[in-house]
Amino acid sequence: MSGFSHLPVMPQECINGLDVKDGGVYFDGTLGGGGHSYRILEAAPGCRLIATDLDSDAIAAAKEKLKPFEGRFSIHKSNFKNFENVLEEEGVSGLDGVILDFGVSSYQIDCAERGFSYMQPEAPLDMRMDKTSYLTAEAVVNDYTKQQLTKILKEYGEERFAPAIADNIVKKRSEGRITTCGELAEIIEKSIPAKFRQNGPAARKSFQAIRIEVNGELNGLYEAVLGLTRRLKKGGRIAVLTFHSLEDRIVKQAFRFLEADCICPKELPVCVCGKKQEIKIITKKPITASPKEITVNSRSRSAKLRIAEKII
Repeated sequence: MSGFSHLPVMPQECINGLDVKDGGVYFDGTLGGGGHSYRILEAAPGCRLIATDLDSDAIAAAKEKLKPFEGRFSIHKSNFKNFENVLEEEGVSGLDGVILDFGVSSYQIDCAERGFSYMQPEAPLDMRMDKTSYLTAEAVVNDYTKQQLTKILKEYGEERFAPAIADNIVKKRSEGRITTCGELAEIIEKSIPAKFRQNGPAARKSFQAIRIEVNGELNGLYEAVLGLTRRLKKGGRIAVLTFHSLEDRIVKQAFRFLEADCICPKELPVCVCGKKQEIKIITKKPITASPKEITVNSRSRSAKLRIAEKII
């Protein structure tokens, strides 16, 4: 897949945060083009990497990129949320590090046939990370009820004009199915008052919301972050890159729960829950990309990196 290209976001900050150790076992749950995985394998000659991704194009590109480390990595076409099965298959119980990068790759956005971008008007409405999955953006836009569309746009896109957009989608599709990114972007544009179209492309939030729905990106995310963190050995680290506030909030909540020493109601005189502090949060405030990186890779602008270390 020579056409697949993707700049990893904050690669050095991620590697520094993971504190990669020789002989360690690392899990990259969102392999993409292999940028972060390459850095991990390069950082410690004796370490081993297990990776997952849903995108066949990304996996093909990553295998090519990681060839210099042949024999030290294995890749599974799977969702990182299925980590239990993947680690069992690999015969691994404890991990020394975990990295999760929730960004959509440059390739996925720029490749018109993948249908992720409002910048590609002729592209089909697709947005699937896994091209074999059944649910597409076209199905969401044309088959969901007005109520379902409003809910998705409001919750996943934090779009204040969700009711108007949903209403106009339903009206337009009554004339025939909406099949391209351009058609959808135009409907969204017309649904938002002109004075609110000043802060970047009007369709951005809605496209994000539909993509999250198509790929089930937030489903089980909290549980996956908890579970993967608990798979870390003492001293092991997890680094998570998020690109919008919904994901970041979930990761923050999961880390806070893992850091808590007791979750009993405050009115109880003694602890009865038995909950012990499991992690130390390394990043009290999330790390963000440097101005230099943002200049080179504009998609790093919204990225937030949170890192935690297992202490028990």
